[in-house]
Order: sequence, then C-alpha cells, then structure tokens
Amino acid sequence: MAKRIVILPGDGIGQEVTREARRLLEDVAAAIGEQFDLDEALIGGSAYEQTGSPLPEETVEKCLQADAVLLGAVGGPKWDNLPGHLRPEAGLLAIRKRLNVFANLRPIRTWPGLMLASPLKPELLEGVDMLIVRELTGGLYFGQPKARVEDGNAVVDTLYYTRQEIERVVRQAFELAQGRRKKLTSVDKANVLESSRMWREIVNELAGEYPDVAVDHVLVDNAAMQLVTRPSSFDVLVTENMFGDILSDEAAVLTGSIGMLPSASIGAGGPGLYEPVHGSAPDIAGTGVANPLATFLSVAMLLRHSLNLGEVASEIEAAVLGVIEQGVRTRDLAGTSNDWVGTEEMSRLVREDVQGRLNR
Repeated sequence: MAKRIVILPGDGIGQEVTREARRLLEDVAAAIGEQFDLDEALIGGSAYEQTGSPLPEETVEKCLQADAVLLGAVGGPKWDNLPGHLRPEAGLLAIRKRLNVFANLRPIRTWPGLMLASPLKPELLEGVDMLIVRELTGGLYFGQPKARVEDGNAVVDTLYYTRQEIERVVRQAFELAQGRRKKLTSVDKANVLESSRMWREIVNELAGEYPDVAVDHVLVDNAAMQLVTRPSSFDVLVTENMFGDILSDEAAVLTGSIGMLPSASIGAGGPGLYEPVHGSAPDIAGTGVANPLATFLSVAMLLRHSLNLGEVASEIEAAVLGVIEQGVRTRDLAGTSNDWVGTEEMSRLVREDVQGRLNR
C-alpha cells in the first residue's frame, strides 16, 4: 500500500526546496521499490492569497489522511501588516495544533568541512551531536488570555501548561535519550516560574522509569551560555515551547548555517510534520541559490520516524555528508568564496549520490 506524503511548499524558498525534496522522494521510491503517493496543499501567505486563510480546511483534511507531512517555509514581509490570525505564521501554529504534534525534534550536529563556517572556534565544535526536544503545543504561544488590556495601555500573555502536556514530551525525550548516549538535560527557569517548578517535578518523577538515563537540570540562561561554551557536553535537551524555540535557533550557529538544520514534529499516532528550520528567505526567493540540504535532511527524518525506513534515511544523511566533504557548497556555506552551486545543482549531486548508495 502506497505511503501518502503531503507536501506544503508554503512561501518564498519553501517552494524551491520542497520541489527538490519531491524529486528526492521520487528517486528514493524508485530505488527501493516503494510507492509514495505525493500530494501538495496550501499553507501560509500563499494560502491566504488564494483562499483568505493561512490554513485552509482542505489542507488540514489532506494532512490528517497522510502518513507524513513535509513543509517548506511560511511568511514574508508582504503579510506583516495582516491581523495575527491571518498571518502566515498562524497557519504554521494551527497545523501543528490540528495534527496534535507535541514534540519538536531538532538534531544539531557539526559537519566536517563546515566548522570554519561557524563563528565558534573549531575546537569547541568537535563531537557536537545533540537533539533538542521542544514542547510544541503549550506555553506562552497558546495560553489564554492573550490580549491588550486597560484601554491598550497594558498587555497580558498567559503561560499555561497541563501535567499531561509536560509528561508526554518529557517521556518522548527520555525514550530518545535511551537510543542515544543516555543523557537527558532538562532546561527550565525553576528559580522564577511556577510552570518550570512543575516541569522539574515531572522530570524527576519520570526519571525513575528510565534508570539508564542520566538526568540533569539546567536553568535556561545557563543553558544558553553552555550551548556556545561547551556544546559537545549535551546529548538530549528537553524544554518548554518558548525556551526551545530560542535555544534551538541559538544552537543553529554551531553548524555554520541554518540551511543545514532539519526538524521533525511528532505526536501520538498521527502524521509527523517535517520541515527545515530556516525561514522563507524572501530576499533570495526565486534566485535559485537556496540551500536544499536542511529539507533533504528533514526528508531523512520523515523516512525514519514516520515510514520506518531508517536505513534509507541514513543513506540520505551519508550522501549529504559525502557531497559536503567533496567541497561542494551552496552560497550560504561558501563564505567569501565565489565557488558555489545553486539549489538545483546541489540537489542533483546529492540525489545522484543517494541513488548510487541505494542501488548498490
């Protein structure tokens, strides 16, 4: 039976990188004798332009019937003046909510040959291989009330979590740590926030179920410092929504380019949502210079976590590494050099490498 994958190109370079990802998926299916039913749907600013909504109900229905969803990127300055509920980012938050994906996984690793592209010293980057697990459906981003009050002279945002929301993402992080180096770092602000004190209590309660995993607690400001002073000390980090958003973007500098960072958002039984961490980059959209590798690595995560094709996922990751080690660069990775390739050429080189690996 064919596996159904819905592709949401979105806005800006999202449309370009998902076009190449579709080609990758087609190549993989042909090489391994699988059938992927690939469909596309609207989200973000492009959806608003065509339907008046950043997340049409038709898109939601397609995604709910899929085995996995691949997203490009959303947003752009042309929609910045829209009311909040109509902005492209509202579509992204809404699809996460509708798919009930509660754990965002962001692997952060350094790539040989790209360490000089990072602002950190190369000696700090040796051995960096961490996974940030961010809670995705609670906290400040979703708490109510969220409003201007006192005739617009004050504002309120609500940080709200239930025990069940915290437990499910922390349990996911423990299970992921068991498959890695068995070290879990829980990040909070328990010296100030009641929500963080509850978070820390739950981590300690669940730790008894995972005696093989070493657990430590780090305050978020300290975690931010350690990410740039001793990043190789981390294995799996788990934290709430806003902290995870900030820390994972900070950690992006370790790789040398945000164009190398994939992500997965997974839940309990429904389709996973996979997307590159980078944005829609409207300044380079349509110029053919976008880096497709974060999207290719997101495809690898999709194959591993949603389609149970872990060996194929590993071959894609190896192909990305192989092309990088050959010295091939997109513009964002080239630094001051003028020796770089565009989106389609990088895609072609990686896809050919993948085909060679899968057809051995």
